Amino acid sequence: MGKVEVFENRRPVLGINSLGRIGKLTLWHHVGRKYFQEIFVNVGRGVGKGLPAIAQLIEKDATYGTIHRFLYGIKAERMIRIVDEKKGTLLIDGIPVTILREARNPAEIGWRNHGVDVVVECTGKFQDPTLTADEKSGSLKGHLAGGAKVVINSSAFKIKNKSLSVPDSAVTLIYGINHTAFDYKKHQIISAASCTTTGLAHMLKPLLENEATRKILTASMSTIHAVTNSQSILDKTPKAGEKDLRKNRSTLNNIILTSTNAAEALNQVIPEVKNIGFMADSIRVPTNTESLIILNATFQTCANQDGKIAPLTTGMLNDIYKEASGNDPEHLVVYSEEQNVSTDLIGMDAAIVIEGQFNHIRTAFIDVDLAHVPDLPDAFLRTSSQSTLRIPVVHAKIFGWYDNEYGSYTNRLGDLTVYVHKNLFR
Repeated sequence: MGKVEVFENRRPVLGINSLGRIGKLTLWHHVGRKYFQEIFVNVGRGVGKGLPAIAQLIEKDATYGTIHRFLYGIKAERMIRIVDEKKGTLLIDGIPVTILREARNPAEIGWRNHGVDVVVECTGKFQDPTLTADEKSGSLKGHLAGGAKVVINSSAFKIKNKSLSVPDSAVTLIYGINHTAFDYKKHQIISAASCTTTGLAHMLKPLLENEATRKILTASMSTIHAVTNSQSILDKTPKAGEKDLRKNRSTLNNIILTSTNAAEALNQVIPEVKNIGFMADSIRVPTNTESLIILNATFQTCANQDGKIAPLTTGMLNDIYKEASGNDPEHLVVYSEEQNVSTDLIGMDAAIVIEGQFNHIRTAFIDVDLAHVPDLPDAFLRTSSQSTLRIPVVHAKIFGWYDNEYGSYTNRLGDLTVYVHKNLFR
C-alpha cells in the first residue's frame, strides 16, 4: 500500500470519532493508505472485555471480511497486535493506533494532547455546525475546542435552529467535485455530505459539463439503498415524537420508503442544481451494502427545419460517461456494460459506476400553455398567433451503482481527509 508519507516535517496524525460503520472503515482505509503515521480512535466507553474485543471488532467485518485479506488478498496474514491494554494501543499493519475510551463529548476528548490536527467525525450524532463548543450534549465545534484544527463530518449538516444558516467557517465538500474549494484560513468544519450525494454529484457533473446535456429542465432521483444502522432489525416501538415510523420496521424482510437529503446537499456542492427542480427519495432494501441511483433528467434540445427533434441518443449519453471515465486519472466515474448485479461491485473504488446497458432515453415535445407562463407581457399574449408553445425535450433515465459504505463513500472521505491535511498549513 506504499510507504509512509512525510508531511513537511510535521508528523501526520489522524483522529477518528467512533468505530461505527464509517468510523471502522475509515480506519481500514487509512491503515492501508499509509499517509497518516499514527491514528487515534475515540469510542468514548469500554467495549466488551477490553482491547481484545476492540481488536476483533476492527479485524473482522460481515460485509468485507477481514482487514488483512481485504487490503492484501486471500493469503495475507493477520496484522493487528495489542501493544498496551491500559493505554489502548494497537499496532495495525505497522501503524500505531490508540483507542480512547473515556470521553463521549467531543470537547473532552483532548485531541490536542495527541497531536491530532484533523478529526473525522463518524458518530452521526454531531451534525449541526452552528452549535457552540460548550453545548452540553456535544457538538462539531467541540472537536476544535479540544485541539483539532479541522473536523470533517461524515454526513450532511443538519441545523436544528431553522432561523440559522451554515456559518462561514463551515463548508460541504465532495472529493472530485468541489474539494479544491477548501480554504484552511476560513474552513474549520467540513461536511463530506452523504454516500448518496457523493454518487449523485459524480453522475451529474459529466452531464453539466457537456453542451448536449447541460441544459437540464428538471431532474429527480431515487436511490435503492442498502440498510443502515439507523434502521431496526426487527419491528420496534418508535421513540416519542418520532416522525418516520417505517425506520422502526424490520430491515430483514421489507422494502422501506424513506427520505434523503441528497438534493439539498447537492445544491451546496453544485450550485447549478439550484436552478433545477430537483427531487430525491430513498428506498431501503434488505442488502448490507451497494446501492443504486436511478437518475431521471429532462433536457432541452432543439428541432431541425423539418420540425423533428435533433436526437440525443442513448449512445451519445453513454459516450459522455465513457469520456468522463477515460479522462479521469482517479477513475471516480467508471463506465460499465457488464450487466452487473449489486454484489459484483461491493468494495469497488469509484464514486459511481454507470450501468451503461440499462441507460435509455426518449424524445418528445412538450406543449406549454402560454397563458400559464408567469411574467409574459399581456401585449405579447394578445398579439401572439398561438396560445401554446411546442418545446422539444429529451427524457433520460441513468443508472449508477455506488458502494455506500467502503468503496464509494469511505474512499472519497479518505481522499478528502488527506487533501485537507496536505493543504492545512499552506
